[in-house]
Amino acid sequence: MAMELALIPRGTRVESNGDGEALDISGSTTRTFICTLDVLDQIEQESLDISVWGSVDGQAWGTHPIIKLPQVFYRGEERMILDLTMRHELKFVRAHWDLVRWGRVAPLPMFVIGLRATEIPAMPGAHMPAGMVASR
Repeated sequence: MAMELALIPRGTRVESNGDGEALDISGSTTRTFICTLDVLDQIEQESLDISVWGSVDGQAWGTHPIIKLPQVFYRGEERMILDLTMRHELKFVRAHWDLVRWGRVAPLPMFVIGLRATEIPAMPGAHMPAGMVASR
């Protein structure tokens, strides 16, 4: 059965920068996920940056995210592939979000969001030696 991770539970209201829970991905068979960000509500004149970070032990998260989703300003859905087939050392992932508000109406930024990662079949050629091409 495909692994489904709630990196940020759907309906989470965020008003400041933060991190999601560390989630164990060591049981993934493909180590390839489609990340879906749902922006369910927001106010005007603000932006949201979401990134996914990886860790060997669930404690140290490094200095750079594994992926960074496109910056969003409005309600809607964004998707991005998270391919960890070449990062066997990573056992945990978590989401991080940064909010920016430049408007004058409400003093704090506010988004209602959800981010899920659904395991999908491995990317074609992900385990092939360099120089090899997948046959069609």
